[in-house]
Amino acid sequence: MSTEIKVPELPESIADAVVVDWYKKPGEWIQQGDTLVDLETDKVVLEVPATVSGVIEKIAFAEGAVVTAGQVLAVLDESVQTEEASTVAKKTAPAASQATVTKKTGAPEAAAEPAIEEDAAEAEVAISPSARKIMREQGITADMIAGSGKHGRILKEDIQAYIESENPPQNKPEELAPQASKVDTAPLKKAAAAYDEIVTGTRLEKRVPMTRLRARIAERLLHAQQNAAILTTFNEVNMKPIMALREKYKDKFQREYDIKLGFMSFFIKAALEALKRFPAVNASIDGNDIVYHGYYDIGIAVSGARGLVVPVLRNAEEMSMADIEQSVLDFAIKARDNKLGLEEITGGTFTISNGGVFGSMLSTPILNPPQSAILGMHTIKERAMVVDGGIVILPMMYLALSYDHRIIDGREAVQFLVTIKELLEDPSRMLLGI
Repeated sequence: MSTEIKVPELPESIADAVVVDWYKKPGEWIQQGDTLVDLETDKVVLEVPATVSGVIEKIAFAEGAVVTAGQVLAVLDESVQTEEASTVAKKTAPAASQATVTKKTGAPEAAAEPAIEEDAAEAEVAISPSARKIMREQGITADMIAGSGKHGRILKEDIQAYIESENPPQNKPEELAPQASKVDTAPLKKAAAAYDEIVTGTRLEKRVPMTRLRARIAERLLHAQQNAAILTTFNEVNMKPIMALREKYKDKFQREYDIKLGFMSFFIKAALEALKRFPAVNASIDGNDIVYHGYYDIGIAVSGARGLVVPVLRNAEEMSMADIEQSVLDFAIKARDNKLGLEEITGGTFTISNGGVFGSMLSTPILNPPQSAILGMHTIKERAMVVDGGIVILPMMYLALSYDHRIIDGREAVQFLVTIKELLEDPSRMLLGI
């Protein structure tokens, strides 16, 4: 019996999607629940799983094709039994080709058992789709890898680290660059098949189509610039009190909540208190109306594999610092693995962006429509500061608040940012609400 795998229903705001990665080819076996194909929308990457186990009869769209909800992506033949499916899988694996030939000539079937055991081992271990794809291409089994993800999940980075450990670098100059081993070149290799090359002498140009997510980011940023009166105000904060508090309690915090205590939870707590004092910063414009939100959904800008995304902490005012730290970490992992759902990146009343993780000293963040303000954090640098008439060395951070001047006055914006500064420089004020 054949089963059709269709494009899932897409939200109202999304018209279509692009086929990004097929994880199987026609003639290959796939287990029910395993990811068959990734579809990229202008917001997230959707994983389409196999609804049944079977052999792929047909793939209807090539990578790069545009599809809409309800269209048939592939056809699976689920009449193939498990034993036959194992044989099909072995035929597609280079390492198993000899075992298949041996079976046909009447030799004992024990030669095929190792491959079956490897499949069973993979089934017992959580493996991200991107990691699974590389494992199969490289002939790596789950028992060779120690997963670093949550609950031992094997990630793509774990596979890359294993491959590098098996093939140590030969001290080539390009391999000595900092963080070079962490760069994911797979998207570039895929794009290489789509670009037009124009060669003039020794000068090379590459024309690479924008991903749907990148095009959507460009559209939203341009819309924000053209449809809001954006101004930015700056201040600086002495991070020594927060750093001292974090240093004092970080070990106990981690033992108690099994999560590291970072700086983001302090900034979110300070922002929440400031938003309560200045409601216009948490508001948005809808036509000729100003909508004041009685809740605080804080967007956290994170860098994903395909571009910047802004997952949202719903009702952040009800969250503890441990809840915030865990949620931010989960968002970062999901963004890296393209696992964020549409509901996680929709909405938000205020956004925080941390360019400091990339070394940014100062920037003017762009609004995330329809929000009216965004807070920009930056890198911490030791600088000579005047305190009580003397010069001392302090860890300082520049803060930036970009805001829509149509509904937020300069006085409110400045006082909002000063409030955050004062709360961070004297964290006990957050506890006392003063």
